Amino acid sequence: MAALKDLLPDAKNSTSTYYDHANDPWFKQRFSTSEEEKSTVVTAKPVPPYLKRAGFVPRKVEDFGDGGAFPEIHIAQYPLDMGRVKGAKPGSKILPVTVDARGNLAYDAIVKQNENAKKIVYSQHKDLIPKILRNEEEGDDEGEEEEEMQKEIEETMQETKAALEKIVNVRLSAAQPKNVPKQSSDSKYIKYKPSQQSAAFNSGAKERIIRMVEMPVDPLEPPKFKHKRVPKASGSPPVPVMHSPPRPVTVKDQQDWKIPPCISNWKNPKGYTIPLDKRLAADGRGLQEVQINDNFAKLSEALYVAEQKAREAVAMRSKVQKEMMMKEKERKEQELRALAAKARSERTGTVATRDRDRDISEKVALGMASTGAGRGGEVMYDQRLFNQEKGMDSGFATDDQYNIYDKGLFTAQPTLSTLYRPKKDVDSEMYGGADEQLEKIMKTERFKPDKAFAGTSEKSGPRDRPVEFEKEVEEADPFGLDQFLTEVKKGKKAMDKVGSGGTMKASAGSSMRDGYEGGSNRSRINFERGH
Repeated sequence: MAALKDLLPDAKNSTSTYYDHANDPWFKQRFSTSEEEKSTVVTAKPVPPYLKRAGFVPRKVEDFGDGGAFPEIHIAQYPLDMGRVKGAKPGSKILPVTVDARGNLAYDAIVKQNENAKKIVYSQHKDLIPKILRNEEEGDDEGEEEEEMQKEIEETMQETKAALEKIVNVRLSAAQPKNVPKQSSDSKYIKYKPSQQSAAFNSGAKERIIRMVEMPVDPLEPPKFKHKRVPKASGSPPVPVMHSPPRPVTVKDQQDWKIPPCISNWKNPKGYTIPLDKRLAADGRGLQEVQINDNFAKLSEALYVAEQKAREAVAMRSKVQKEMMMKEKERKEQELRALAAKARSERTGTVATRDRDRDISEKVALGMASTGAGRGGEVMYDQRLFNQEKGMDSGFATDDQYNIYDKGLFTAQPTLSTLYRPKKDVDSEMYGGADEQLEKIMKTERFKPDKAFAGTSEKSGPRDRPVEFEKEVEEADPFGLDQFLTEVKKGKKAMDKVGSGGTMKASAGSSMRDGYEGGSNRSRINFERGH
């Protein structure tokens, strides 16, 4: 057993592996046997239960009792003084009164504590005044202080300059391949005792000596780490700048503050399209008074008058040209009419001379009274005109007939149909074709009566013959009874007519019967419209 202990190395820590509760002050105070020690033990105050801790602020050790901090109370708590800074004296937060170099009270001590204790805080009125004006007000009293400050500034500047030059020179030399940085060849020897002191390790040696040499660095090796810029810590607060209250900016002030861009009249490298108003604004022409020459008005007036005269001349020429064209058109129409009339006369001349001496009775008998086309050829005589029994020399007609003619003038149907139709190819160029004229006559309502006659009916069919009149048929009244009854109803007497004439008139067959009520009882012939 002893041999094994000698072989083992010495123990590094001599403390026990278990916790000795007897030496703990907390257990000593609670499990001590003496009455005096028990009297000195801190007596725990009763802690208010939940929902009744309003206004409870634990500040002393006995306020926590046997437990820890209260999480529902949001203040700094130190149960059993755990976490409290040693040496800190719990006192009031009232700062002591301090004065500056001139003996004035330093009211800015409030803002120069805690995190601002090591920062420059501008809290005086002189910090707002420019340094030049401040030196003039202070005078020569602080001249020495100013020199000392200037000297300190120069020393600090030189030190900073030397440090920066050293860093820059190292960087520049490292960037050049010919300047390889020198590596220190100094080596260090270190002697130490290993923890393993047995014969199995290092041949039983109890001490070791090593040589420590810096590892050579390849000058062309790229950097192994990426340098990250550390965020800058918050510096001193800036100098407060006092501003006057804002004033409303007028439109004129805004326009005065607008500075037009400088636009060259010769160069435009970007090829921008510059508006004309921007170019004129940069040119400064808007500042000059514009004077318009009177000749511009005279020129515009002369141009206006010339335009009016030109318009009148053009209108007159167009009017004259139109009149000439109308006259030329009328002349051509007259020539065409003359040619058409000449052609018609030449075409119908032979027929007119041939039928000029023909009697109308011959034309009626031959059916030549038709006005339609198709007539032509040689003179033809109808044999029916010869050897007729009827005539003036043969009695003409019976005694009881009063007709002048024994038959109608136009008996043939073609003659009747062509009598009321316009001729074909007659002035078709001037008045249109025959079909158009007939359709126009048939559709017209010019001769249609507004109100029909009583007792008649309007025939809707087309008319193919002339108007015929029918004689009113009188009833047989040989003794004149109907006339007598009519006169009685009117209040007239048969003897009223006697002696009412006054004079006697004699006339031929066509005499007028004004005021002559006597004579023949024959009534006048009343004509009716044929159907």
